[in-house]
Amino acid sequence: MNDDVIMTKIIGVTGGKGGTGKSTVATALAVELAKGYKVLLVDMDTGCPNDHLLLNIKRNFVRNIFQRIPKWDFNKCTKCGLCGKLCETNAIVSIKDKGPVFIPSQCNGCGTCVIACPSKAISWERKDIGKVYEGHGFDLDFLSGELKINEPIAEFIVGDVKNELDKIKDEYDFIIIDTAAGTHCDVISSLMICDTAIAVSEPTPLGIHDMELIIDLLSRLKIPFNIVINRYEKTNETIIEKVIGRYKKRIIATIPYSKDIMEAYSKGVPITHHSIKDIARRIVK
Repeated sequence: MNDDVIMTKIIGVTGGKGGTGKSTVATALAVELAKGYKVLLVDMDTGCPNDHLLLNIKRNFVRNIFQRIPKWDFNKCTKCGLCGKLCETNAIVSIKDKGPVFIPSQCNGCGTCVIACPSKAISWERKDIGKVYEGHGFDLDFLSGELKINEPIAEFIVGDVKNELDKIKDEYDFIIIDTAAGTHCDVISSLMICDTAIAVSEPTPLGIHDMELIIDLLSRLKIPFNIVINRYEKTNETIIEKVIGRYKKRIIATIPYSKDIMEAYSKGVPITHHSIKDIARRIVK
């Protein structure tokens, strides 16, 4: 372990849209840093986690993640229908003169129905909404959460993984957080524990537009950030001209559109382009 690193540094790798190469950068950076430091890679893209596939790491099941949901004592229920009227996610359907119909997959566990029930007929039980996994490969440790299919609240999984991370974070020099795409609540929750972030974009109009959304979010969260342009080609320079003009000092690497990189990606091998080494050196400084 390198004694130059005194405390754990948490780096978020994020991007406004899917498909920019965010996970490719996160996994390659984690592998590069692991050559000299103790590194934990955390896949927070809980709706579609794939870092373990990119690195060909076997995931080991740790535990299930549960969310609270309401349950009814129909001996107490007066069929007033109030719970259905108040349910903002439409998880409770009230039918006149009949007990409520509950749809667990739509419930976010807010508790309004439990609090509002005049006959105290509603209490709590729980449902399985996801899993936590761990693994090891390329001299780094791996942690991830996965949201169960048809469950709506990804940030619950992110929150649970963050609790798991909190127990072990001091064991590492660097923690790489691979967030989901977009600017939703699960992405915000993932970024809030980061010391700094890398916004990965591609030189397309959609890529640049969505990158500026994530930059706006990072600015609002007051998280320092740098930019990586993936699949860069000279012919695309006019597309990213605006970005270079506004964020020139923040563009720390450009990764080329390369057949070698695509082949490594398809084989589950981290990319080793010099741009990844450049990013790692910037982070270690």
